[in-house]
Amino acid sequence: MDFYMTVLIKFILGLLCIILQINLVGKSNLAPVTPLDQVQNYVLGGIIGGIIYSESVTVFQFLMVLLMWTLVVMVLQFLKNHNHLAKALVDGRPVILIRNGQIEVENCLRRGVTADELMFRLRMNGIYELARVKRAVLEQNGQLTILEYGDKESIRYPLISDGIVNLDVLEMTSHDEEWLENQLKFKGFASASEIFLAEYISGQLRVIGYPKK
Repeated sequence: MDFYMTVLIKFILGLLCIILQINLVGKSNLAPVTPLDQVQNYVLGGIIGGIIYSESVTVFQFLMVLLMWTLVVMVLQFLKNHNHLAKALVDGRPVILIRNGQIEVENCLRRGVTADELMFRLRMNGIYELARVKRAVLEQNGQLTILEYGDKESIRYPLISDGIVNLDVLEMTSHDEEWLENQLKFKGFASASEIFLAEYISGQLRVIGYPKK
């Protein structure tokens, strides 16, 4: 009976830990979009599933492991939100696999994408010729975002996100950094670091800034 009571307590603690992480670091781990979200789910699942039935691990030890992992996740999340370099290291960056109809072979090899896999992904999007692809970008979550020729007026990903300029997207708009700086100044922003999100839609720059302190 003691065994089942211990397992029940561990179940409850594990559930509370999951709820705590969801509320503290956001709900992205429910639908993972970054490597950290994936790792967070795997490790937490391993901790709960691998330890919960072990009689050699006490409830106190189980609780301490959960708290330590929650602390690690919170620290990484804080660094991501306040340091651009940490965000790039933890989440990675989107990588261009196809540029102007030409495959970036080195980028494919670096990300472990084979020719068969790349062409399969294109076919899944109804594309059978490389010449139709202006940009194909491998996102942080492994999804392939494709921009075809003629899609210039509907860029499908942000020009600026979390204060960081996506230079590849800027290039797609046929504008340069000087144009972007002038646009931001015209809208009352000193630099891209003040921008939460900026989209290029139908030839216009739409900007959402961080709250003014």
